[in-house]
Amino acid sequence: MEKAWIEILRRSLKTDQLSVSEGDLYRHGHDESSHSAHEPEAVCFPESAQDVQTVLGIARTYGLSVTPFGSGSGLEGQSIPLKGGISLNFERMNQVIKFSPEDLLVTVGPGMTRLQLNSIINRHGLYFPIDPGADATIGGMVATNASGTTAVRYGAMRDQLLDLEIVLADGTVMHTGTKAKKSSSGYNMTGLFAGSEGTLGIITEITLKLHGIPEHTIAASCTFATPRECAEAAHMILLSGIPVMRMEFVDALSIRQVNTYGGYSLPEKHSLFFEFANMKKAAEEEALLAEELLRDMGCENWKVASGSEERALVWRARHEMAYAFRHQPGVSVTGGDVCVPISKLPDMIDYARELIAGSGLEGGILGHIGDGNFHTLIMYDAKDPSQQLAAETVNEKLAFQAIALEGTCTGEHGVGLGKMKFQEAEHGAAVPVMKSMKQLLDPGNLLNPGKIFA
Repeated sequence: MEKAWIEILRRSLKTDQLSVSEGDLYRHGHDESSHSAHEPEAVCFPESAQDVQTVLGIARTYGLSVTPFGSGSGLEGQSIPLKGGISLNFERMNQVIKFSPEDLLVTVGPGMTRLQLNSIINRHGLYFPIDPGADATIGGMVATNASGTTAVRYGAMRDQLLDLEIVLADGTVMHTGTKAKKSSSGYNMTGLFAGSEGTLGIITEITLKLHGIPEHTIAASCTFATPRECAEAAHMILLSGIPVMRMEFVDALSIRQVNTYGGYSLPEKHSLFFEFANMKKAAEEEALLAEELLRDMGCENWKVASGSEERALVWRARHEMAYAFRHQPGVSVTGGDVCVPISKLPDMIDYARELIAGSGLEGGILGHIGDGNFHTLIMYDAKDPSQQLAAETVNEKLAFQAIALEGTCTGEHGVGLGKMKFQEAEHGAAVPVMKSMKQLLDPGNLLNPGKIFA
């Protein structure tokens, strides 16, 4: 017999906006992480803020948890509905609500993906630069404060936001900002909800800054004998003031992994990947200066992509690195996501390499070395508890070391389930303040319970 609240949801929404099918429940019970799946009891597909208000009203009445779901590409279990309840899938709220190219602004629904957005705005000479690799939804990217390969120039999602429309747990609809490029008025509510992982309110509209497409782009790569040399070289590029668009580190094991996975022929050595984007002459000069600096530091295999197709191939290979590890039969993968001050990066990468070697497991190191953020991808047999413990111990030690160096346990993946245990160490006296915000905005603990804080 169907639960009473499901029948009320069915009557309150359009027929196709509610699903309790086995396939939909399964799809919304997990993400790309290694965290255990947990299915919701129902999936709703809102088409407006009013639909979200309706769902939240029923959730309050019956004490149901509500967990937002974007594309399921998260890596820390944020969209896993631990308490069952309702999963809110925003795939139908994927429209451009207002596009103002003259103001370099666009307002979109949370279900629009970054590739969908760029396909619309690119024809106007504009683009949205935040690129986490996966074709994540804009709402999910806001919820986790995602960043990615372009963070060295453009920062994270929080840096690209002007206004959010939020539906609070009590049904109130509020806006966190304006369409102005800056403001000194009131508290920074936009920044508060960016990275809140659906625990404080439900995002229903997002206003983003846009940027002009650079006239000319050059991709290049090189190799070094050790990961530490890669980190030191990246540090030198930043100190030189060269305005790189992307600067990525990938260790030799990860290169070998993606070559096997995607049929690429990248040199299987510790590598740096670069992208320079500017006016044509400026981009060429930046690439030339970078080459001179890197050759002085002992780089090998310097190569500039010969055209747009080769450039796209290089970055496709970079984006497939994580999938090359994760999508192997019989293998589970756990990953760290630390970020430290740039000067501490060489020591942190050395420390990560030592920890992985000491664990007896195979693992790669890669990441957005231009902003101090790197990832570990450690493979283990999920049926062997000792291997799983060894992999998790590596990431735990890395996180605490990053915090000790005045960094963070997560540069871009978010807290979700996996990083809760580091919050006290990283935030100290700020944790009770954060918890009080949660209590104020969601006193019934209905919104994505069990995330960020235990």
